[in-house]
Amino acid sequence: MTTLEQSTLEQLRTGQLQGSKRFQLAAGITKFPDDIFQLADSLEMLDLSNNNLSELPDRFSQLKQLKIVFLNNNQFEAFPPVLAHCPQLSMVSFKGNQLKTITPAALSPNFRWLILTNNQLTSLPGSIGQLSKLQKLMLAGNQLRSLPPELAHCHNLELIRIAANQLTEFPSFLLDLPRLSWIAYAGNPFAKANATPKTDLPLVDPTTLEVGDVLGQGASGVIYQGRWKSSDRGPSQAVAIKKFKGEITSDGSPLDEMRACIAAGSHPNLVSVLAKLDEKADSNSQAGLLFDLLAQDYQNLGGPPSLDSCTRDTYSDETRFSLDQILAISQGIASVVAHLHQRGILHGDLYAHNILVNPAGHSILGDFGAASFYDVSDIPTAQALEQLEARAYGCLLEDLLDRYSPGNNAPNPEQSTLKSLRQLQQACMERHPSQRPSFAEICQQVSSF
Repeated sequence: MTTLEQSTLEQLRTGQLQGSKRFQLAAGITKFPDDIFQLADSLEMLDLSNNNLSELPDRFSQLKQLKIVFLNNNQFEAFPPVLAHCPQLSMVSFKGNQLKTITPAALSPNFRWLILTNNQLTSLPGSIGQLSKLQKLMLAGNQLRSLPPELAHCHNLELIRIAANQLTEFPSFLLDLPRLSWIAYAGNPFAKANATPKTDLPLVDPTTLEVGDVLGQGASGVIYQGRWKSSDRGPSQAVAIKKFKGEITSDGSPLDEMRACIAAGSHPNLVSVLAKLDEKADSNSQAGLLFDLLAQDYQNLGGPPSLDSCTRDTYSDETRFSLDQILAISQGIASVVAHLHQRGILHGDLYAHNILVNPAGHSILGDFGAASFYDVSDIPTAQALEQLEARAYGCLLEDLLDRYSPGNNAPNPEQSTLKSLRQLQQACMERHPSQRPSFAEICQQVSSF
């Protein structure tokens, strides 16, 4: 235990943290600290991740103000039923434990966000269908063989991750959920038949690369600026190098992400994949890809969802878009998503925070961590998946339109275009998935404005 951790515990024991709304401790503890109950009247977020806890005390429900609890990377084998008795609790995270069982009574109807990534669950109780407020369900990296049909009653569910499980068939009832917009299912037995892209992508010896500064990183890997010194390509070339970590993420397997990046092919609104790292050339090499290096004026369109927004992206108060920018972004993204679906790829994470945009509104769709393959010849499923992703596009368009700025000399015809865009946004978010437009139809509409 570090000095800082000891100090935190001492402050807790001596009442110095009285009235605190948040408390975090990662000190290898094996027993829940009873002194936390001193914060019962105020505590709203508790983070006891990265410890060695395996159970919670029966008194835990005395934390009546608790809204969020993180218990990631502990030793829990059973989901603690006492969590269902916390009256305000809406977000629960058990990522990276050893969960094998969840009893029906352990799930509270108040749960809005449930993270069970990277555990050992083989089934879920049917009582999950009673979670009427559930918006986000993270199940990647378990041993699930099926999903309970009662999940079809979770009409507020917007995002689900079921990648890297043991599902033998696609749970098609999910496609009828009225708000589902983001799904990842790669790495299951039913999905593997479509998961091998046909490509002649060159292999690159890692020793021919100069790896520079970190450009960005996420759960699946790290992106570096670099140079490719290929002898048969003349002078060295500036590139972006993504090295994949290999561990299961909240979306699924990084290797499935790599396959989707390769299969996506070429499009003006994608970063071009140049080559694949040859892992056999260097025993210490990680799996990775080389991409074109984007100009520095490309920035993230939005920020990822917050604990409060749950499924919706976040933006600074100053973020505004002109009509020209909205049109450029909406046209570009519709075009590239249509391109992906023509190739049997569901992006699964169509969000502003996964889009890079320059001041002119040219957009680049990235982050294929949640991407999944499907058989385009299976018309009903292909159409339903496209209409599911149409709702994600509608959410993006809503974000843009809500932040429209007319400028100083906006002509009146803009109002007609804005009205048409708003009608398209509402059509994409139609409650009945089968009534939403296809991406071919979306492309046709946004190109006509």
